[in-house]
Amino acid sequence: MSYGDPNNPYGPPQGQQPPAAPGYGYPQAPPPGVPPQQGYGYPQQPAYPGYPGGNMMQQSMPGLLVTARVFLFLISAVQILGAIGFLYGAAVANDVSDSADDLGFSSSSDFGDAATGLFVVFALVAAAFAALSITLGVKFSRGGQGVRITTVIYGALGGVVGLIYLFVGLDTGFATAIIGPLIWVVFAVIITLAPVVPSGTAWFNRPRY
Repeated sequence: MSYGDPNNPYGPPQGQQPPAAPGYGYPQAPPPGVPPQQGYGYPQQPAYPGYPGGNMMQQSMPGLLVTARVFLFLISAVQILGAIGFLYGAAVANDVSDSADDLGFSSSSDFGDAATGLFVVFALVAAAFAALSITLGVKFSRGGQGVRITTVIYGALGGVVGLIYLFVGLDTGFATAIIGPLIWVVFAVIITLAPVVPSGTAWFNRPRY
Protein backbone atom coordinates (compact mmCIF):
# COMPACT_ATOMS: atom_id res chain seq x y z
CA MET A 1 0.00 0.00 0.00
CA SER A 2 1.04 3.56 -0.52
CA TYR A 3 -0.19 6.94 0.56
CA GLY A 4 -1.04 7.61 -3.06
CA ASP A 5 -3.61 4.80 -3.03
CA PRO A 6 -7.09 6.34 -2.48
CA ASN A 7 -8.37 3.04 -1.03
CA ASN A 8 -5.63 2.85 1.63
CA PRO A 9 -7.40 2.87 5.04
CA TYR A 10 -4.17 3.95 6.74
CA GLY A 11 -3.53 6.93 4.49
CA PRO A 12 -4.41 10.57 5.19
CA PRO A 13 -7.95 11.78 4.60
CA GLN A 14 -8.91 12.67 1.12
CA GLY A 15 -7.78 16.12 0.01
CA GLN A 16 -4.82 16.27 2.42
CA GLN A 17 -1.21 15.63 1.60
CA PRO A 18 1.40 14.45 4.11
CA PRO A 19 3.60 17.30 5.40
CA ALA A 20 6.72 17.73 3.42
CA ALA A 21 9.97 17.11 5.26
CA PRO A 22 12.11 20.22 5.56
CA GLY A 23 14.99 20.39 3.17
CA TYR A 24 18.51 19.70 4.34
CA GLY A 25 20.20 22.72 5.87
CA TYR A 26 17.02 24.64 6.73
CA PRO A 27 16.18 25.38 10.36
CA GLN A 28 13.48 23.21 11.81
CA ALA A 29 10.69 24.63 13.93
CA PRO A 30 11.02 23.60 17.61
CA PRO A 31 8.25 21.68 19.34
CA PRO A 32 5.62 23.74 21.18
CA GLY A 33 6.90 25.11 24.49
CA VAL A 34 10.59 24.84 23.56
CA PRO A 35 12.42 28.16 22.96
CA PRO A 36 14.08 28.47 19.57
CA GLN A 37 17.80 27.79 19.48
CA GLN A 38 20.28 29.94 17.59
CA GLY A 39 21.55 28.43 14.38
CA TYR A 40 24.96 26.96 14.01
CA GLY A 41 27.62 29.48 13.11
CA TYR A 42 25.77 32.54 14.44
CA PRO A 43 27.53 34.66 17.11
CA GLN A 44 26.52 33.79 20.63
CA GLN A 45 25.53 36.72 22.81
CA PRO A 46 26.72 36.75 26.43
CA ALA A 47 24.06 36.12 29.00
CA TYR A 48 25.37 38.90 31.20
CA PRO A 49 26.68 41.92 29.27
CA GLY A 50 29.82 43.40 30.70
CA TYR A 51 31.01 40.22 32.37
CA PRO A 52 34.77 39.91 32.90
CA GLY A 53 36.39 39.01 29.63
CA GLY A 54 33.32 39.93 27.58
CA ASN A 55 33.42 42.39 24.74
CA MET A 56 32.86 45.47 26.92
CA MET A 57 34.17 48.74 25.52
CA GLN A 58 36.89 50.30 27.70
CA GLN A 59 35.95 53.57 29.34
CA SER A 60 38.20 56.49 28.47
CA MET A 61 39.58 59.01 30.95
CA PRO A 62 37.50 62.23 31.14
CA GLY A 63 39.00 65.29 29.51
CA LEU A 64 39.31 67.29 32.75
CA LEU A 65 41.28 64.47 34.35
CA VAL A 66 43.55 64.31 31.30
CA THR A 67 44.20 68.05 31.70
CA ALA A 68 44.92 67.65 35.41
CA ARG A 69 47.30 64.81 34.61
CA VAL A 70 49.22 66.98 32.13
CA PHE A 71 49.38 69.77 34.72
CA LEU A 72 50.82 67.35 37.28
CA PHE A 73 53.58 66.37 34.87
CA LEU A 74 54.30 70.05 34.10
CA ILE A 75 54.45 70.86 37.82
CA SER A 76 56.81 67.93 38.37
CA ALA A 77 59.12 69.33 35.68
CA VAL A 78 59.19 72.71 37.46
CA GLN A 79 59.86 70.99 40.77
CA ILE A 80 62.71 68.98 39.29
CA LEU A 81 64.25 72.18 37.92
CA GLY A 82 63.81 73.76 41.35
CA ALA A 83 65.57 70.83 43.01
CA ILE A 84 68.45 71.16 40.57
CA GLY A 85 68.62 74.90 41.24
CA PHE A 86 68.71 74.37 45.01
CA LEU A 87 71.47 71.80 44.63
CA TYR A 88 73.45 74.29 42.57
CA GLY A 89 72.89 76.92 45.26
CA ALA A 90 74.09 74.44 47.88
CA ALA A 91 77.26 73.84 45.87
CA VAL A 92 77.91 77.59 45.53
CA ALA A 93 77.31 78.14 49.24
CA ASN A 94 79.66 75.30 50.07
CA ASP A 95 82.39 76.81 47.88
CA VAL A 96 81.91 80.20 49.56
CA SER A 97 82.10 78.54 52.97
CA ASP A 98 85.33 76.75 52.06
CA SER A 99 86.87 79.96 50.70
CA ALA A 100 85.90 81.88 53.82
CA ASP A 101 87.35 79.16 56.00
CA ASP A 102 90.63 79.30 54.10
CA LEU A 103 90.79 83.07 54.56
CA GLY A 104 90.14 82.79 58.29
CA PHE A 105 86.59 84.23 58.30
CA SER A 106 84.95 81.72 60.61
CA SER A 107 81.64 83.59 60.84
CA SER A 108 81.29 83.63 57.06
CA SER A 109 82.21 79.98 56.96
CA ASP A 110 79.48 79.11 59.46
CA PHE A 111 76.97 81.12 57.47
CA GLY A 112 77.99 79.32 54.29
CA ASP A 113 77.58 75.93 55.96
CA ALA A 114 74.11 76.86 57.19
CA ALA A 115 73.14 78.08 53.71
CA THR A 116 74.44 74.87 52.18
CA GLY A 117 72.34 72.74 54.52
CA LEU A 118 69.25 74.88 53.87
CA PHE A 119 69.65 74.59 50.11
CA VAL A 120 70.04 70.82 50.40
CA VAL A 121 66.81 70.58 52.44
CA PHE A 122 64.94 72.67 49.86
CA ALA A 123 66.29 70.45 47.07
CA LEU A 124 65.11 67.30 48.84
CA VAL A 125 61.65 68.77 49.45
CA ALA A 126 61.34 69.83 45.79
CA ALA A 127 62.46 66.39 44.63
CA ALA A 128 59.92 64.70 46.94
CA PHE A 129 57.09 66.86 45.59
CA ALA A 130 58.22 66.11 42.03
CA ALA A 131 58.10 62.39 42.76
CA LEU A 132 54.60 62.78 44.23
CA SER A 133 53.37 64.74 41.20
CA ILE A 134 54.70 62.12 38.79
CA THR A 135 53.28 59.25 40.86
CA LEU A 136 49.80 60.79 40.99
CA GLY A 137 49.83 61.49 37.27
CA VAL A 138 50.86 57.93 36.46
CA LYS A 139 48.31 56.43 38.87
CA PHE A 140 45.40 58.26 37.22
CA SER A 141 44.97 55.40 34.76
CA ARG A 142 44.59 52.61 37.38
CA GLY A 143 44.28 54.40 40.72
CA GLY A 144 41.31 54.27 43.05
CA GLN A 145 40.01 56.34 45.92
CA GLY A 146 43.43 56.73 47.54
CA VAL A 147 44.85 58.43 44.45
CA ARG A 148 41.71 60.57 44.14
CA ILE A 149 41.81 61.84 47.74
CA THR A 150 45.56 62.44 47.66
CA THR A 151 45.22 64.43 44.43
CA VAL A 152 42.48 66.62 45.91
CA ILE A 153 44.52 67.37 49.05
CA TYR A 154 47.68 67.96 47.04
CA GLY A 155 45.93 70.33 44.65
CA ALA A 156 44.26 72.24 47.49
CA LEU A 157 47.54 72.74 49.35
CA GLY A 158 49.21 73.87 46.13
CA GLY A 159 46.38 76.35 45.59
CA VAL A 160 46.86 77.81 49.07
CA VAL A 161 50.60 78.27 48.46
CA GLY A 162 49.88 79.82 45.07
CA LEU A 163 47.40 82.27 46.59
CA ILE A 164 49.96 83.35 49.19
CA TYR A 165 52.53 84.07 46.47
CA LEU A 166 49.83 85.78 44.39
CA PHE A 167 48.97 88.19 47.21
CA VAL A 168 52.65 88.90 47.75
CA GLY A 169 53.02 89.62 44.03
CA LEU A 170 50.02 91.94 44.09
CA ASP A 171 51.59 93.90 46.92
CA THR A 172 54.78 94.40 44.93
CA GLY A 173 52.85 95.77 41.96
CA PHE A 174 55.07 94.00 39.40
CA ALA A 175 53.33 92.00 36.69
CA THR A 176 56.14 89.47 36.58
CA ALA A 177 55.51 88.67 40.26
CA ILE A 178 51.84 87.94 39.51
CA ILE A 179 51.94 85.78 36.37
CA GLY A 180 53.75 82.81 37.92
CA PRO A 181 51.56 82.49 41.04
CA LEU A 182 48.42 83.04 38.95
CA ILE A 183 49.31 80.17 36.62
CA TRP A 184 50.12 78.02 39.66
CA VAL A 185 46.68 78.78 41.18
CA VAL A 186 44.91 77.87 37.94
CA PHE A 187 46.78 74.57 37.77
CA ALA A 188 45.98 73.83 41.41
CA VAL A 189 42.26 74.57 40.95
CA ILE A 190 41.97 72.21 37.97
CA ILE A 191 43.94 69.49 39.76
CA THR A 192 41.66 69.84 42.80
CA LEU A 193 38.37 69.90 40.89
CA ALA A 194 39.10 67.18 38.31
CA PRO A 195 38.71 64.23 40.74
CA VAL A 196 35.68 65.86 42.46
CA VAL A 197 33.37 66.50 39.52
CA PRO A 198 30.95 63.65 38.63
CA SER A 199 33.01 62.46 35.66
CA GLY A 200 36.16 62.26 37.76
CA THR A 201 34.38 60.51 40.63
CA ALA A 202 32.92 57.95 38.22
CA TRP A 203 36.38 57.34 36.73
CA PHE A 204 37.96 56.51 40.06
CA ASN A 205 34.92 54.42 41.10
CA ARG A 206 34.83 52.37 37.89
CA PRO A 207 35.10 48.57 38.19
CA ARG A 208 38.54 47.09 37.53
CA TYR A 209 39.09 43.48 36.43
